[in-house]
Amino acid sequence: MHKLQSFSVAKLATVFIRLSVRLKSSGGRPSAPLGSRILTDPDDIFKHNMWDHVRWTEEDEENARQKAEENSSEQHPLKDQGKFDTEACQYWDKFYEVHQDKFFKDRRWLFLEFPELLPSGDRASNLCQGRQHEAAVPQQSPSSTDTETEHNDHHDRNTSHRQEFCREAAQETNEAATQTSTFPGQHASFRILEVGCGVGNSVFPIVNEIKETDSFLYCCDFSPRAVQLVKDHPDYDDSVCHAFVHDICEEMASFPFPAQSLDVILAVFVLSSIHPERMQGVVNRLSSYLKHGGIFLFRDYGRYDLSQLRFKKGRCLSENFYTRGDGTCVYFFTKEEVHDLFSKAGLEEIQNLEDKRLQVNRGKKVVMRRVWMQSKYRKSCPSSSS
Repeated sequence: MHKLQSFSVAKLATVFIRLSVRLKSSGGRPSAPLGSRILTDPDDIFKHNMWDHVRWTEEDEENARQKAEENSSEQHPLKDQGKFDTEACQYWDKFYEVHQDKFFKDRRWLFLEFPELLPSGDRASNLCQGRQHEAAVPQQSPSSTDTETEHNDHHDRNTSHRQEFCREAAQETNEAATQTSTFPGQHASFRILEVGCGVGNSVFPIVNEIKETDSFLYCCDFSPRAVQLVKDHPDYDDSVCHAFVHDICEEMASFPFPAQSLDVILAVFVLSSIHPERMQGVVNRLSSYLKHGGIFLFRDYGRYDLSQLRFKKGRCLSENFYTRGDGTCVYFFTKEEVHDLFSKAGLEEIQNLEDKRLQVNRGKKVVMRRVWMQSKYRKSCPSSSS
């Protein structure tokens, strides 16, 4: 048994090292991002639930484009469209009233995809432990076409030297902010904000990892019901977490922490629910709360994902922006749009990937094409004086 355990640890270490080798440019395909299960033999397609790095042919792209064009040819009546923006909070609050915390599964893949969620000294040990978690596909609700899919098997490490320099450069600004006001988590050396936290599917995997570190997590949602479910969770701990109701689209709404005080902002399947005309303002405002060298982590729906192609006519609000039957909305991004969104907010690209996969229902012999965007953008460091 001891030999078997030693072999497993050695194997995990080998995988960890292998996955640490990444391409820095978003133009190429990294060696093993976002999973490494590649379908090489078409006869094997029903052997697994998910295949990674699927290359689309020109015919695949054209078929998807035509399907999206068809389902958006008949748009939702213009006179009724405004309510999906102005009443978005009510629609999502109703969603959580119906589904409570049973709709999405916890995102246990977070630290494999986003090791930046931990202070640099705590990342390596966490990632080795994380390899023990198997990838899982969340339950699909028959009433929804857009249930988020969980995934695993990816690690992206950034250059820690530059982050250390940025932290030191921003230290004086951050200390000045903490001295002039009192706020939750002010004594933490590493602060994270999750926007659109829902019922805590990212919150509690993070909370359970940062308890023994000098870190603090802020999480917000504009649904009061969702935030209350987070606070009622048995793992909620206000010594390391502060949940609060907040509408990130509201320009005058304040956060319970000062500007330039955050190390990480996490937005997972959140920006897609916002009207496209509001997105830039949201990213601009959020970015102002990052320290110099802070990271904005993003994962969301990609253009021509299965869920976009499944929409019926009359559900389209504007180009690539749809409303579901429950009144919640979703936008489908391209890599270029994501880059523009964050670069216009003054952030520099670390990673910007289009994650294309084949999701397989082995029982029904059905193959589904999934497309997600995954990106990481950094707030530029101040110039170092010579």
